[in-house]
Amino acid sequence: MLLIPAIDLKDGHCVRLRQGIMEDNTVFSEDPVAMAGKWVEAGCRRLHLVDLNGAFEGKPVNAEVVHEIVETYPDVPVQIGGGVRDEKIIETYLDAGVSYVIIGTKAVTDPHFISEICAGFPGHIIVGLDAKDGKVATEGWSKVSRHDVIDMAQRFEEDGVESIIYTDISRDGMMQGVNVEATVKLAQAVHIPVIASGGITNMDDVIALSKVEDEGIMGAITGRAIYEGTLDFAAAQKWVDEQE
Repeated sequence: MLLIPAIDLKDGHCVRLRQGIMEDNTVFSEDPVAMAGKWVEAGCRRLHLVDLNGAFEGKPVNAEVVHEIVETYPDVPVQIGGGVRDEKIIETYLDAGVSYVIIGTKAVTDPHFISEICAGFPGHIIVGLDAKDGKVATEGWSKVSRHDVIDMAQRFEEDGVESIIYTDISRDGMMQGVNVEATVKLAQAVHIPVIASGGITNMDDVIALSKVEDEGIMGAITGRAIYEGTLDFAAAQKWVDEQE
């Protein structure tokens, strides 16, 4: 199972939000490139970047930092989300060396867009489904739609997405533990890999997810826990590697 450190970018800094609220953020580093290096040295095999400003503005804002991270650590695959709304943005990121582009709000508001870009960029498109009580949230989690998360995931699987990132937004940044049950339910409903996100607090959550890895859970994104020290990323990565 992949353990994927999250680097959330706001105004060029590495921050973490609570439940997606832009005003409720903690700055963990003013040097996101150095922070990426810390996780690379700790053994991570993929990085998860989010352009928070981009997610709210609908266009990339921190792309320069993203490009710098990719250039500095070319051997570590990077997935990026936040403000990806058209094919040109995707093309620019992939040309810069990003491995996977995550589509969130646009996937829900314009589902046909996913089938088009999966055809144009096969193997590089991930859809991020952020859910509250089983319903998909959009616009940086500020709106909850009527769409059922499993129905949407199955549709995107048919379109050819590489994987699904599933976030339980009621737990994200709250240090309350990951929603294993909901993540497994989604993973069982599709045949493509699911990456868990939101709520990972400590080693217990990593162990709980690793126990259900065979259900189709490819990895887990961790943020606040590794920044606040409730999860030792290097130790957790070592433990995960030993299970393989």
